[in-house]
Amino acid sequence: MKTGDLVSCTIGGKMLEAVYITERDERAVLKLSSGYNIGVPISEVRHIRDGEERKGFEPPVVQDSKLPELAIISTGGTIASRVDYRTGAVTSRSTADEIISAIPRLATIGRFRTRQPFSILSENMKPSMWIELARCIYDEIQAGARGVIVTHGTDTMAYSASAISFMLDTPVPIIFVGSQRSADRPSSDNVMNALCSAAVASANLGEVAICMHGTVNDDYCAVHRATRVRKMHTSRRDAFQSIGTEPIGRITYPDLEISLQADAIGRGDQVLTLRDAMEEKCALISYYPGMDPAILDAYASCRGLVIAGTGLGHVGTVLMERIRELVCNGTTIVMTTQCLQGRVCDRVYDTGRDLLRAGVIEGEDMLPETALVKLMWVLGQTDETGEIRRLMQENLKGEIIRRSVYGL
Repeated sequence: MKTGDLVSCTIGGKMLEAVYITERDERAVLKLSSGYNIGVPISEVRHIRDGEERKGFEPPVVQDSKLPELAIISTGGTIASRVDYRTGAVTSRSTADEIISAIPRLATIGRFRTRQPFSILSENMKPSMWIELARCIYDEIQAGARGVIVTHGTDTMAYSASAISFMLDTPVPIIFVGSQRSADRPSSDNVMNALCSAAVASANLGEVAICMHGTVNDDYCAVHRATRVRKMHTSRRDAFQSIGTEPIGRITYPDLEISLQADAIGRGDQVLTLRDAMEEKCALISYYPGMDPAILDAYASCRGLVIAGTGLGHVGTVLMERIRELVCNGTTIVMTTQCLQGRVCDRVYDTGRDLLRAGVIEGEDMLPETALVKLMWVLGQTDETGEIRRLMQENLKGEIIRRSVYGL
């Protein structure tokens, strides 16, 4: 038997057909039609026909010149995939023709061009790559793209989307999309997410957003503002949730009907502008009871530090002197809260007032990770202390909600 051959085996008295992948430890590794791999004794596997006989014909891809031109920028997230039968792994398709071949309905939404500045696991993303990504997006919009889709691994997608939001004023939609489950699984979300993101990239939107499943079912995708979204579950298809606010839109499936909220920024409302300077010497830490003040010494070389404090934005009094020293030595410190819902207010308790006297900036209701990205961007724009404070406390990209709404 060769890799890719169609075979059969009997499991629990039931005969199943599968694709032969390889042999390991005297067992055959097979891929079932469900997408899962199993290992069975080689003696129980029967050859049906060669893999060559199973190859299908993919018709040539024709893109409609009358449809809006959309750019797909891939960073390693999988918008369309195929199974590599040598290993049983899922491999990415990156060219426009390959993507449309995998998801033919895309050709009814727009005509696509693609580029891949890098291909990485999202945990390996870093600020220098955000800058490169922002420049790629800027170039595509300059070249006439009516919308941009960024495929990205889900683990750090919210960081990247937030970074792009601060670096770019955009007149067209910039939509980040990923997949929680690989394309070879029957519960994969990649096709629906890809179609919904393409439809939103063609819509009357003019900001950076994340488009992912809105529920565990295949009924609609939610459109989340880039600076107010967080991945809230390791594996659920509706892992991404807007925090402290509602999504700015939704798109139903399979009809791809789009509805946007009144506060969504419209197409053409902003002039394309790129401000891509970022200060990488920034950090995010989370306070915990009993934290040793000496831990802060490790951040003495940082230009910026975001602390996710308790409750209204607190840390133990034992840290106060080290915090004061950091601020005096030129480190900008922003206080956020671990609570996610609600805002920082350091005027209620003595510890909070001590933090303000030490020069700490209240982070309002910004998510800690959004505050980190914003601080990197702000420090890339200015060195002036008063301007840094002003920008950090000004709502620039929907990251700060001035009015707290009950129930959110």
